Formats: sequence, structure tokens, C-alpha cells
Amino acid sequence: MKRVFSKWIERYFSNEEALFLFLLIATSLVIILTLGGPLAPVFAGLILAFLMQGSVSWLKKKGLAHIVSVNIVFIAFFCALLSFMFFVVPQAWKQLAKLFNDIPYIFQQIQAGLLVLPEHYPDLVTEDQIRQVIAMATRELASVGQWVLASSFNSLGTIVALLIYFVLVPILVFFFLKDGRQLAQNWTAFLPAKREMMTSVWHEMDVQIANYIRGKTVEIFIVGTITYLGFIFFDLDYAALLAIMVGLSVLVPYIGAALVTLPVAIIGFFQFGWGNEFMYLMVVYGIIQALDGNVLVPLLFSEAVNLHPISIIIAVLIFGTLWGFWGVFFAIPLATLVKAIVSAWPKPHDELED
Repeated sequence: MKRVFSKWIERYFSNEEALFLFLLIATSLVIILTLGGPLAPVFAGLILAFLMQGSVSWLKKKGLAHIVSVNIVFIAFFCALLSFMFFVVPQAWKQLAKLFNDIPYIFQQIQAGLLVLPEHYPDLVTEDQIRQVIAMATRELASVGQWVLASSFNSLGTIVALLIYFVLVPILVFFFLKDGRQLAQNWTAFLPAKREMMTSVWHEMDVQIANYIRGKTVEIFIVGTITYLGFIFFDLDYAALLAIMVGLSVLVPYIGAALVTLPVAIIGFFQFGWGNEFMYLMVVYGIIQALDGNVLVPLLFSEAVNLHPISIIIAVLIFGTLWGFWGVFFAIPLATLVKAIVSAWPKPHDELED
């Protein structure tokens, strides 16, 4: 066993560049896992700057100087950030507070509807079973209420953290846009002179990650905006909150759309009942989801690496567990990175000896 393991190490890690790449990846993972919290503003600024680098390059191709292009893109970004912070967030927060106030009423309506089921379907469900389900749901609702109460006591720390993000992230975005190339050159100076494999992986991932992040950002904006306009047309309660949820649901392929449909249907049902408005609402919502999956996604991700659905779901579960929201957001690029590294890794042609 020891001989087989030693032979395996020799075959796959005898290449110096492969060994260095392995150590680089391991070090990066350790840094992210241990210092991910304190360095979160840096990562957020780097990601946002990466998103806007394409716009800077486009303006430079039109003949504008680098610093002028950076200033134009940064001002547009800052105006969009201010609009989001002072218009979208307060409205969504207000609707979220209203939703928490309405939850007891909604729960009472659900409870009344469930207690009627044993009368209509006595062979399928009994009143005791329904009451057990209601008792379990009541306990869960109480735990959620306690969590909300505890979070409200910690709101001051959350506000301070948001203010730090609001100040630091734009500053970091500006300097990453302005000096990003120079910073990259300074970091690459520490890499080995021979780095064909790392260069190959980087060139493949640079295009794929850029296409994915920018495409996903555009998809979130388009789906969220169109959904919001549709909900406003129907005068649906919590329209902004639900539209944000629908927009963010595109981050989780195959699962997000199914999960976010439930709150949309529940709120629509309690507002409209089994009427025509509810049916029209769900039809419009279904059309938006269909256009997103069959028209928007193929247009935005035509150059994306084709990954099997099982690989995507596994990547979402693993990276989402490790890094939460950002892990879900980057699940597909990270899975593509793993695939690129595996493809570029030196592979011996001779077989292991028994």
C-alpha cells in the first residue's frame, strides 16, 4: 500500500509546476476559510471591479484615457449603489417588516384550511395528524420569532458592518480598477518563471468567469426588474421583496426557481384567493421563468462551459455550505475551475504497477 501511494504521489506531483499550483490552491483555501470574514470587503471589491473591467476596456478602445474610463465607470457604479441603498433596500426592508407582522394572520388562515381537510378527505388524513403538523409548525414559527428578536438586538453591529462595507468597498473598487493591472503584475512576479499550466488554466478561466459573473449579474437585474413590474401590475403585496427573491433565485440553478415559487404562490393565494387574478399572476410568473430559462440564459451564457446538471448541483451544495451566498454565486465558476485544473494537470501515460 505504501509503495502504491508513493508511486501515485510521484506520478502526479513530480511536475514542479503542478506541485506549486497545488500548494497555491491549498494556501488560497486556507486563507479564505480562516480570514474570509475580515477580508470580505476586499473580496467584494475585487469581484465588483472584475465585473466592471469590461466596461473600462470598452471605453479605452473608444479612445478615452485609462483614468477617464475608470472615473466614468466608477461614477456610474456609485450612482447605482446609492440608488439601490436609498430606494430598493428601504422598500424591501419595509415590506419584510410588514410580512413578519402578517405571518400570524397567514398562519391562522393556513391552520383553518388544514383543519377542514379531515372532513373532505377522512381516508387520507385525520384531525390528530393535522394538529400534530400545526403544533410542529407553531414551534418552528416560535423559533423563527426568537431568531428575529435576537437579530434585532444585534442590529447595531449589522448597521456598523454595512457602513464599513459602504465606505470600504467603493474605495477598493476604484483602486482595483485604477491599478488592477499593476497589482496583478506585482503578484505574478512571485510565481515561477515556468508556468505554462497555470497560464493555460488562467486564460481558460478568465473568459469563463468573466462571462459567467457578468451574465449572471445581468440576469439577476433583468429577471428581478421584469418580475417587479409584473407584480406591481397585479398590485401584489410585498412586490419588491418577492422580486428580489426571484432575481436572486437564478443563482441556484434548477433549485432556486422551484423554491421561490412557493412564497409567490402563497402570498398570491392569500391576497387573491382561487380567483382569476391569482391564475393570471401565476401564468405571468411562469412565462417570466420560461423566458429566463429558454431565452435569456442561452443568450447570456452561450460561451459558458457545459457542465452536467449533477456537477452543478454538487458544486452549489459544497461551495454554498463553505461560503454561503458567495459560494452559491461562484459555484459554477469554481466547478469550471476544478474542471480546467483537472484537464490541465499532467497525466502520466504509463500505468501504476501492482
